[in-house]
Amino acid sequence: MKIKILLCVFVGLASVFTAHAQVDSNDAIKSRIEPVGNIYVAGAKAETAAASGPRSGADVYNKACVACHTSGVLGAPKLQNAGDWSPRLEKGFDVVWQNAINGINAMPPRGTCGDCSDEEIKAAIEHMIEGI
Repeated sequence: MKIKILLCVFVGLASVFTAHAQVDSNDAIKSRIEPVGNIYVAGAKAETAAASGPRSGADVYNKACVACHTSGVLGAPKLQNAGDWSPRLEKGFDVVWQNAINGINAMPPRGTCGDCSDEEIKAAIEHMIEGI
């Protein structure tokens, strides 16, 4: 009986020491829990965007607007579709532009182009209504 108890104590202590021997260094822990990506907040402008110069309306549309404005997701007016854009443009271009900057309905501020300047947002709208 005493041997069984001693054996149990020995096995228990051995497992405790083994667990302590496997403790990771701080660097190993940091590498396991480091972020896997970045968070971009709509409306936050990247400083590098201005350095590269303004993007064309087509470039902004293809980068940030195409996902919703091609298919009309959640009521987004479709690219160069007079039926979708006319009621909005009746309120004036500046109203449409300010809605795009500030967000409206399901569209967040600046859509999905958090690093776009106001002028780039304007150019994207002009691209989307071109030919209407």
